[in-house]
Amino acid sequence: MNTASRTALTTPAPAGGALGVTALTAAVPVCWGTTYLVTTEFLPPGHPLTSGVIRALPAGLVLIAITRKLPHGTWLWRSLLLGTLNIGAFFALLFVAAYRLPGGIAATLFAVQPLLVTGLAFLLLGEKPTRWRLGWGLAGVVGVGLIVLRGRLTFDLLGIAAGIAGAGVMASGIVLTKRWGRPEGVGATAIAGWQLTAGGLVLAPLALALEGLPPGLDLRAVGGYAWLSIVGALLSYPIWFRGIGKMSAVAVSFLSLLSPSAATILGWLFLGESLTPWQGAGFALALTAIAAAQLTPDVLRDLVRIPATAKGEGT
Repeated sequence: MNTASRTALTTPAPAGGALGVTALTAAVPVCWGTTYLVTTEFLPPGHPLTSGVIRALPAGLVLIAITRKLPHGTWLWRSLLLGTLNIGAFFALLFVAAYRLPGGIAATLFAVQPLLVTGLAFLLLGEKPTRWRLGWGLAGVVGVGLIVLRGRLTFDLLGIAAGIAGAGVMASGIVLTKRWGRPEGVGATAIAGWQLTAGGLVLAPLALALEGLPPGLDLRAVGGYAWLSIVGALLSYPIWFRGIGKMSAVAVSFLSLLSPSAATILGWLFLGESLTPWQGAGFALALTAIAAAQLTPDVLRDLVRIPATAKGEGT
């Protein structure tokens, strides 16, 4: 990548533009929060890995066909690694955790992702961790816990390991995607196509070996798979990778807290699940953590237009 391309990826956007990018990127984990509802209400049971392949691989191939760009050189192995981290391995570990743990525990484990990204971003990107974001990262975990943890807790060591590993592989994928950027002349849509295809291909043999092909599909199942593939992958991942390119890795990772929040709201709206005052407090805390991670003190100073150099103007 040349100097101009690297500068374009690392130069901060103006405050107003940054908020627009954040809002658009935040829509992606909200969309991903529909996965639980769609999976339980529309898809055939017992085929979580196959569902991951159907979600990723067709969308990746369509994006490659649209962009007409294929990875070459170092981007062959980079796309394979990033696709494995962001898509293939993440989907597999996500489903293992979801099947072996209550949803609340699984969601809380994945909510540690901002803290993992903070550490990796310091090691690989030189983004120094701040007390501000570390504190709000812990607050986000507590908020998600209040939202989704209900009833008696059940612990499964393999499930817990899968949940932590899943958060770790996605955190690694976010940071490496930020570190490597994109080849010159290649946009976020092509990058999404490469990673979805690579992740789907990595996951396909495992799905076929462990689950086989899904049974005959009715219209509900076809509609569910279409939603996950078109909205949950084809449209979502180009926006997600564009956000990673324009935002700090840590700020992006905080947006993932929106997924369990969205899933809980959908369960309340469509499945008759109840919401408690503690869950309301959890929503407020999680949303505050997400906002606070974006609006650092420096950004707040820019938003209110009081840069230090302006204090002497007009005197």
